[in-house]
This record gives sequence, C-alpha cells and structure tokens, in this order.
Amino acid sequence: MKAFILAAGFGSRLRPLTDHIPKPLIPILNIPSLFYIFFLLKQAGITEIICNIHHHGDAIREFIGSSNLPDLTVTFSEEPVILGTGGGLKKCEKLLGTKEFLLVNSDIITDIDFRSLIRHHQQSGRPGTLALYKTPEAETIGHIGIENGLVKDFRNQRNTGLVSSYIYTGIAVLSPKIFRFLQEEYSSIVTTGFTGLIDNGGLSHYLHKGLWMDIGTMQNYWHANLDTNSVITSMSNNMELTIGMYPHSISPEAVIHNDTQITGSVIGKGCHIGAHSTIMNSVLLPGVTIKPGSTIINSVVDPYSTTMMETPKKNNISSW
Repeated sequence: MKAFILAAGFGSRLRPLTDHIPKPLIPILNIPSLFYIFFLLKQAGITEIICNIHHHGDAIREFIGSSNLPDLTVTFSEEPVILGTGGGLKKCEKLLGTKEFLLVNSDIITDIDFRSLIRHHQQSGRPGTLALYKTPEAETIGHIGIENGLVKDFRNQRNTGLVSSYIYTGIAVLSPKIFRFLQEEYSSIVTTGFTGLIDNGGLSHYLHKGLWMDIGTMQNYWHANLDTNSVITSMSNNMELTIGMYPHSISPEAVIHNDTQITGSVIGKGCHIGAHSTIMNSVLLPGVTIKPGSTIINSVVDPYSTTMMETPKKNNISSW
C-alpha cells in the first residue's frame, strides 16, 4: 500500500515560523514533524510515499533528499498553484495507481497503528475509512456526523443534524474510487471526495484512542513540544531504529554556557545561548542566538522572531 501525505499548505496559522520554514519541517522535540509520519508508515511496512508540496517546496524536497531514510521512497507532487486537499490528491491519481492507499495530514503528531486502521478498513468493505478522535471540544472544532456506524456528515454541512463527540484526525484509508468525485482545481477533499464516497458506498470510521494532536497553530505547537514530552519521547527507541533519529529536548549540537538555566524547554541544533541566561517553558528552533543575560519565558523563538505564548488550558486540537 502507498501513502499520500498532504504537505503543500502555507501554514498560515504558524506564522511567523512558516515565513522561513515549511510547516512539515518545523521540529517537534528536534525532529521535523513530517518525520514522525515517516516513522509510523515505515513501522507499518508502508515504504512508498507521495508528498504534495507547494509552500517552500524546494526546502522540503532538499531536506528529505539529504536525509538518510533507509528503505523509504518519497515521490514529490509539486503544485505550482496550490490545489487544496481535494485538487492535490486528484493530481496524484496516476502516481497512486489502482489500489487502496493511506492519506495523512502532515501537521499532526500521533501514535496511531496504521496496520490496525488498514485491517479495520478492509473488514468494513467500504470504499473509505476515516480515523476519528473523541474529544469534548468536538462541537467547537467540528464534529463528525455518524449514523448506523457510518460517517454521514462534517460540521452538519449536509444538514443531517447528526452530532457526535468525534473529530476527523486527518488520516484515512481510501479506495481509488474517490478519484471519481475529486476536482482538478483547488478544492476540499471533504466536500468532493468524502461526500462522494458517503453517497456511493459509504465511509466507515476507525476510533483512535491514543496520542493525537494538531500542531497547526502556534499555541498547539508550543504545547506539543512541552506538555506531551513524555508521550512523544516514549517512541524514541523505535524511531531511532526505524528512521535513524529520535525526539530529544536539548540538541547535542547546541552551544550552551555553563551558567545558563534551562527549565522545561526545547533547544534546537546550532543554538547559541549566552552566559547568565534563563530559558523557561520555551522552544528555541535551530540556529537561534540568545544574548548573554537574556530571559526567555513561555516563548517560541526562531532566528528571526520571538512569539510569546499565553498559558490557558491545554488544547492540542484545532479545526480541520
């Protein structure tokens, strides 16, 4: 089975980070977010991957090309004009061929078992299966309408009146039948492909109960690095064996003065932190320089900007 990863978006909600870094390469615990998906795919035995790219597409292509990803074949579908989730998938119809495939958003962190999802899909006999996640915030985020075990609606867009506590995770197993309903121009997969399958064979669903978070906003990105540290790092050993890299809080290639105080923070590769500095509950992306005597608290810092974070209740989930 092949996998298609949606990696072409502008990452507008993550600006100013995405002004300089493509969203799929923004690191979570010093590992590009996209590589967590690569790890899970390879662990499930899926080694043929197609990524659509647009915003900072050359940077994504070059970074992946220079990374040592044993036994993974990554093909790029470049979009000179961005096509959205529906049009981007339609463009890859020939690349994906005539067999079922896995669809994954690039701006999520999860520990989903792709093998279990695929088995569930095959047993359903339906042309598509969406992975769902239960959250008390579903009504605010955008709930999935379910009836008789099948997905019937998204945020009541089809006026079914169906309400649930489930949201779509950005992960699905799909039959090539979906291409009949997709449009070649800019479009949403929800209003074209998913709706088409609902009316022509049905969409089943798979409930994921483990780790899942959207990292598409600055607040969620900050929380993903700091609040779920232990959950993500529990995957370290398997990740290192599978793709040769693992999540870690402090890069060994950071230069940190001995009398610097670092608490609950992530420090990226090539960072230089001056003497008598204090770094608390913050994420420093690769290449950041902190002047001596500085205090950085509750912030996300890249080499060009510093974004202060508010600290409301934890929320690693946002709308799809």
